[in-house]
Amino acid sequence: MQTHFPPDLLADPAMAASEAVIRKCVHCGFCTATCPTYVLLGDELDSPRGRIYLIKDMLENQRAPTAQVVKHIDRCLSCLSCMTTCPSGVNYMHLVDHARAYIEDHYRRPPTERMLRGVLAMVLPYPRRFRFALALARLARPVAPLAQRISALQPLAAMLELAPKRAAALPAAMNSKAAQSKGRVALLQGCAEPVLRPEIREAAVRVLNRAGYDVVFAKGEGCCGALVHHMGKEQASLEAARRNVDAWTRQLKNGGLDAIVITASGCGTAIKDYGFMLRGDPAYAQKAERVSALARDISEILADAEIPAGDGRGLRVAYHAACSLQHGQKVTDAPRRLLAAAGYEVCTPAEAHLCCGSAGTYNILQPVIAGQLGDRKVANLQRTGADVIATGNIGCAMQIGQRAATPVVHTIELLDWATGGPPPLAFRQHNEGLIS
Repeated sequence: MQTHFPPDLLADPAMAASEAVIRKCVHCGFCTATCPTYVLLGDELDSPRGRIYLIKDMLENQRAPTAQVVKHIDRCLSCLSCMTTCPSGVNYMHLVDHARAYIEDHYRRPPTERMLRGVLAMVLPYPRRFRFALALARLARPVAPLAQRISALQPLAAMLELAPKRAAALPAAMNSKAAQSKGRVALLQGCAEPVLRPEIREAAVRVLNRAGYDVVFAKGEGCCGALVHHMGKEQASLEAARRNVDAWTRQLKNGGLDAIVITASGCGTAIKDYGFMLRGDPAYAQKAERVSALARDISEILADAEIPAGDGRGLRVAYHAACSLQHGQKVTDAPRRLLAAAGYEVCTPAEAHLCCGSAGTYNILQPVIAGQLGDRKVANLQRTGADVIATGNIGCAMQIGQRAATPVVHTIELLDWATGGPPPLAFRQHNEGLIS
C-alpha cells in the first residue's frame, strides 16, 4: 500500500513502525475470509484491510479520530487470525495497537464508555480488587436481565453474567521443587486467572514438577499489561512490562531461569512482545528482549519435556485453540500432541480459526458481537460430541463455559489428571458419575 507520511512524522519510531506495516499490505483481501467481525457483519470497514485504510488515513494525516473510525477499530478483537492468513507478513497487531493508543490520546469517548474503561483498567489487573468486584457482581446479578434491555447498560450485564457463582481463594505463590530437578522456571502468577480458576496454577505446578522443573514465582511481578494495552492505555502497559522485566531479571540474576512459563495465552502473546514494546527504552530494551526470548506457553515447554505416560480414561476432548496461542504465538500442534500422548482422543471443531469472542475485555465492551461469536463457537464445539472442552486461555474458558453444556477446562488440568493429579474441578462438577 502506498503511503505519504510526512518526514517529520516518520521521525517518531511508532509512526515509522506503523508506516512500514501499512506498506506491506497489498490489498489482496485474504484476511477478510478469516476475520470474525467481517464474517459476521460483512462490512469492509470491519475487516483488517478496511481497518488498515482507516488507520492509514488517520495516522498519515494526523486526523482527530471520528466516532465512526473508533467504532470500527473498537470492533476489532485483536484475534490476529488475519496475520495467520496474510501472505505478505503484515504485522496487524502492532498497527492496531498503535491506532488504539492514538485514539486514546486524541479522542474523547462518551462519559459512560470512559467510566467503564477506567473501571476495567483499575480492577481487572489487580487480583484482590478483581476478587472484591466479583463478590459485588454476584450480589448484583439479579439486575443483569434488566440491564440487558438497555443498550448503554449491556456491558454491565455482560460483566454480571461472566461473574462466577462461587468465590475461590487466591492460590499461594509458593516455590516448588521437582523430585529430580533438571531446570528452573518462573511461572507467571497472572491477574484474572488465579481469581477465576486458581486450580489452573495448582495443576501447572504439579505437572512442571513431574517434568523435572523447579517452579518459582517472581516477587514484584504483576499483570502482564495486555488488558490495558489493548484499550490503548500505552503508558500503563509499558509500566506493567517494566515491572515484570525487573522482577524476572532479578530471578535471572538469583539462580537463573530456563523459561518464563505462562498458562494464559493472552498474557503470553503480550510478554513475547515486550522486546518490541520497550525497544525505544535504553534502560529496558535489552532486558525486555531477553525476557521475551525466555517466555514460553506451558504447552511449549512440556512438549520438549519428559512427563509420565498418561491415562486419558477414554475421554474425547474438543480442543479449542485460543487465538492468542494459534495466531498470536503460532503454537498450534503442541497442546494437541500433549493431550493425545496423555491418552485422550482429541478432536478439532469446525471453524477452529475463528475467535470465541472473549478477547480480553471484548466480551464486556462489545457484548453483542462477542455473544454471537461465543454462540457460534460453542455450537461447533458441541457438535464434536466431546466429553470435555480444553483450552489454553482463561478468557476463552469463561466465554465458552458460560454457554456450553460440556465442561471447559485448561489443557494443563487434563495433563495433570492423566499423570496422577486430581480430576479438573469443572469436569468433576459436571460429571461426578463418570469419575472413578
